[in-house]
Amino acid sequence: MKKILLFVFFFSVLSITWAQNNDDMLKLKALNAKFINNFVTNDTASHSKIIHPRFVCITRDGRYLNRRDYLAGWAHGFDGFKYWDYRDENIQLFGNLALVHSRNKYILEREGKEITGMSMYTDVYIKENGEWKCVQAQITKLSPENYPGDETIVRKYDYRNNSKATN
Repeated sequence: MKKILLFVFFFSVLSITWAQNNDDMLKLKALNAKFINNFVTNDTASHSKIIHPRFVCITRDGRYLNRRDYLAGWAHGFDGFKYWDYRDENIQLFGNLALVHSRNKYILEREGKEITGMSMYTDVYIKENGEWKCVQAQITKLSPENYPGDETIVRKYDYRNNSKATN
């Protein structure tokens, strides 16, 4: 009887842990989609709600941006972009900490010329009081040999032909 009770207890704990991890993964996937959508729409009000008060960003050139300066740039961060996608999404949980990685393809227009490139970001989230908040974002430029294929696209935003977001 003790073995059966121990088995039931162990199975219950595993089930609860799996359900919680699955719920957290779904929440983080939705937060990542919101994070990107906030960028594409320059929505600082919505974005402010998902980043931690002590948030910091590390830019592709190695600069640190505090929350205030980051949000000031966010208001016009997507200006000039004609295409953006995120792909190769990878979310990892470590208790109350999560790493969200993805890669982006972008096309932007500068001085009448189109520039195409790819970058990878890592967003670090912590869970406090049952809520996930992004505490750090870091972006890195990718070299062509590290470009993932189009089959890994999660969502794209294409404004070249007056089209909108597609999944």
